[in-house]
Amino acid sequence: MVIGTISQSSASDFALSVGFSEIHYTAPNIRGSDRRSGDKRLTRMRVLDYSKNSKLRVKAVMESFRLPKEITIEKPKEDGATDDFKKMKKKFLDFKSDIYMRNPEVFNRLSENQSPKFMVIACADSRVCPSKILGFELGEAFVVRNVANMVPPYENGPSETNAALEFAVNTLLVENILIVGHSRCGGIQALMSLQEEANSSSFIANWVQVGKPARFKTRSVASHLNFEQQCKHCEKESINRSLLSLLTYPWIEEKVKQGKLSIHGGYYDFTDCSFEKWTLDYTGNGRLSDTSPSFKNREYWA
Repeated sequence: MVIGTISQSSASDFALSVGFSEIHYTAPNIRGSDRRSGDKRLTRMRVLDYSKNSKLRVKAVMESFRLPKEITIEKPKEDGATDDFKKMKKKFLDFKSDIYMRNPEVFNRLSENQSPKFMVIACADSRVCPSKILGFELGEAFVVRNVANMVPPYENGPSETNAALEFAVNTLLVENILIVGHSRCGGIQALMSLQEEANSSSFIANWVQVGKPARFKTRSVASHLNFEQQCKHCEKESINRSLLSLLTYPWIEEKVKQGKLSIHGGYYDFTDCSFEKWTLDYTGNGRLSDTSPSFKNREYWA
């Protein structure tokens, strides 16, 4: 099939316009007189039948001064990321057809506002998705995730975590804050591996400094254990330190004291798919001691 007559330079433009990234051009040597008239040479391009060719090779036979030239254009290879996004697209469209389109009232309501009862602070670990493991539906939990699910104390100043806390507690008026830790946490391993008095330019090392009280407590009571066991102890201790850090925010402590807000800890062990849950016991007689916090309503789900 002849699609037209184009100049040799236009052949490349054509290839790029249809999305091909590789152009291979071969030709015999051209003498001086040919070079001088190179811009005026005409080319006839013939597109071969490629419907059954996975490479979609397009061949053009060029005739210029009776010297045949050939252009071979290869379709760009798709990388793994393209395949990943194809899968993502399918999952999104499945969500739209199976959930969104079948629940118009729910999504109309969510488009207007949100009123979650829970704020969840969880680790950024890809294996620990709160909505997946705890079954939160859209609109039920306001979630913030960071390395090792830590809450910095009020005096540490602004961070994305306490900005989310302020919005959830003061604007959304959540009734519960749940901090979810987990097994084999890389952030806790980094915390337990910190060198004393070491200056670091690592963002991770500087962030997990927040958990130093949990590391100190772990080493004081679990120094006889191996490193892996110490990390597991610290994973839970860090949750409790973060629960206490929540009470350093005046507007959180006030709501807890008034009974309008409860704060809970949770620990997900993905090695055996078990979950522990507990609630900080605050009597309203002042802030709890940092050394002996009290907990209630302990549960183990397995």
